[in-house]
Amino acid sequence: MSHPGPEQQPAARARPAGRPRRSQEDLLQAAAAVFVTSGVDAPVREIAAKAGVGVGTLYRHFPTRAELVVAVYRHQVEACAEAGPRLLAESPTPEVALRAWVALFVDFLVTKHGLAGALHADDAGPDALHRYFVDRLVPVCGSLLDAARAELGASASPADAYTVLKGVGNLCIGAAADPRYDADELVQLLISGVLAPVGDRNA
Repeated sequence: MSHPGPEQQPAARARPAGRPRRSQEDLLQAAAAVFVTSGVDAPVREIAAKAGVGVGTLYRHFPTRAELVVAVYRHQVEACAEAGPRLLAESPTPEVALRAWVALFVDFLVTKHGLAGALHADDAGPDALHRYFVDRLVPVCGSLLDAARAELGASASPADAYTVLKGVGNLCIGAAADPRYDADELVQLLISGVLAPVGDRNA
């Protein structure tokens, strides 16, 4: 009987190594989807079924609901942050990239309603997560704004990236509870104003 050579053994051992990360990714995506449709108090069984795993697997990764909610929040922030450079590289113009990214940001803000209330039971509370949110997303927004303004030759706007994101957030308040309110439409108008030449804004 032949035995595998040393060069074959690492590959055999490494095969299952990525599965825990894959399971966690599946759980986070499933939980995010369930939170949107059923709220953060949705039954754990529903989340596990959506991910195609057992309830025990979910609890091994996230022993408490608060830990799951925090992980979903961070996962969505990371996805939004990583989308910025990708959109800038793939879009025909920086303005198109900025508008597409802001639309993703609006979707994130509108669909994460209800998460905040579930965070108070966790050590990583709302204040820490807000700092994480700002630290990750403001630089991404700033890069997209700078690229769009440079392309358009627009004069520097007094609105920096933090102010723009804050304004977008304010426009999204209540959007999840009112199907007639189109937050994305108003946010795109805001971006048009931010990118408009100073003379046009003062006219």
